[in-house]
Amino acid sequence: MIKVLFICLGNICRSPMAEAIFRDLVKKQGLESEFMIDSAGIGRWHVGNPPHEGTRNLLDEKEISYQGMKARQVDKKDWDGFDYIIAMDEKNINDLKKVRDTYDGVVVARLMDFVTNPKETNVPDPYFTNNFSYTYELIHEGCQQLMKEIKQKNNLI
Repeated sequence: MIKVLFICLGNICRSPMAEAIFRDLVKKQGLESEFMIDSAGIGRWHVGNPPHEGTRNLLDEKEISYQGMKARQVDKKDWDGFDYIIAMDEKNINDLKKVRDTYDGVVVARLMDFVTNPKETNVPDPYFTNNFSYTYELIHEGCQQLMKEIKQKNNLI
């Protein structure tokens, strides 16, 4: 099983959006039994809360489920339970290094690192920009490319 964890600052906007989009891609490709997908935040401000209303509204519009998602804080044990820890921006990467500085074979990267010639290297936080559509566009592209790489690497093609 391939285990993917998406990370953002508070786990209510970007990382749950990425989790939902990636789950949807996995489901549409009939690969549910091959993946475990989750998301977490650097901070604990929103622990237990559902995704942000802007994220929920956009996912509803795209008919992508976020059912059962609740914010949680990343834990150093996550490095033992996941193959991929995918952050939304460079600050998240730096914050992850403060949680655990050794990766032990876990791929730790920004989502946009998987996109050739990305529009942005960091996914802007719609909590501050209020541009959930642009965030969705970037995350959707990043998730598609991440899926492509994981499938190739794990012979799921």
